[in-house]
Amino acid sequence: MNKISINTSAAIPAASTINLSASKSESNRALIIQALSDEKIDLNNLSDARDTQTMMRLLASKDKTWDVLDAGTTMRFLTAFLALTGENQTITGSERMQQRPIKLLVDALRELGASIDYLKNDGYPPLKVSKLTQQKTDSLKIQGNISSQYISALLMIAPMLPNGLTIELVGDVFSRPYIEMTLGLMQQFGVKNEWKGNTIAIAQQKYTANSYTIESDWSGASYWLSMVSLSKNSKVNLTGLRENSYQGDIRIREIMHGLGLTTRFSGEEFLIEKKPSISPMVIDFKTCPDLAQTVMVVATGLKSPISMTGLESLRIKETDRLAAMQTELAKFGATLVEETPGFWELEPPTALPEGPVTISTYEDHRMAMAFAPLAQKVPLIIEEPEVVNKSYPGFWEDCKKYGLDIKEV
Repeated sequence: MNKISINTSAAIPAASTINLSASKSESNRALIIQALSDEKIDLNNLSDARDTQTMMRLLASKDKTWDVLDAGTTMRFLTAFLALTGENQTITGSERMQQRPIKLLVDALRELGASIDYLKNDGYPPLKVSKLTQQKTDSLKIQGNISSQYISALLMIAPMLPNGLTIELVGDVFSRPYIEMTLGLMQQFGVKNEWKGNTIAIAQQKYTANSYTIESDWSGASYWLSMVSLSKNSKVNLTGLRENSYQGDIRIREIMHGLGLTTRFSGEEFLIEKKPSISPMVIDFKTCPDLAQTVMVVATGLKSPISMTGLESLRIKETDRLAAMQTELAKFGATLVEETPGFWELEPPTALPEGPVTISTYEDHRMAMAFAPLAQKVPLIIEEPEVVNKSYPGFWEDCKKYGLDIKEV
């Protein structure tokens, strides 16, 4: 399936119920904790995302080479895991993964005492990792504006270190909710922490037995808020979400209230409905960068200008997401410009094209899913639609259930 067409010739029902996939962010953290624990940890509702399935496969593997494919979280978490438990494994990934930096994490693990060698280019996978035999320090300084996955990887191994670990986050802390998620899940399994100011301290301790049900994915939910916002008047009910969530992407709820939605929890469901008013917005994505593409597409479809900050990490994701969005949004007449360093403006089109418009996905799952809801306004052709398997394998089937007309072309 190299291309699909999407339009709304099929009837969109007045209301749809979508059973969301589980969060791969929670799943991947919980799996590392489970693998580090000597006690029984039961995990329910693990994600069916390819990233999580890759994590499960490798944690059970006895192979000397671990291939994470294109899973960035899996690469970062398993590098730290192997630094604690490994036996000279090589960890590698896709061509794009070998272009994504990992130097700051490797430097930190080496400082702790791990033996890690670069096998191709300094600062990038593939790596050969051997476990540390003696902890050289119990304190690290880490830049707070780097990927939170580096910090989370270190936090999860911290209680297993002989002397524990104290991490000082230097400067602004980006993606703070993901760090809070990691610490929250660790607490679910008995590990305590002390976070004062920019310093997180975790003493040597053990993960304890418990069971935990993974929450549905708020990143996945974002596409359904987008779907309703760009619809004529549809409603969607989502299952498996929590009002008090560990996931930082719950912020999509607040953001989309300014882009034509009302939302509420009712029993076990999260209800999304349209409202008539939208307003120009200034949005800081520092704590939730994975939402940026979705919101940019909504603003384009609603012809609503938005201003944005906190987009720096998008350059080193599955693709350079800022460059990709500039190219694809231009097909609809929108412009995405960095007016001053770190401050971006999206100027929407005055009129949308008749279509069909072809969307390149750049081997990035979020490109496909962010643009799909716009098919309610402009017929689309999505290239390489299977990229959604990385995080939300059932996305296209859920789109059909909602009422979109999807065909292979």
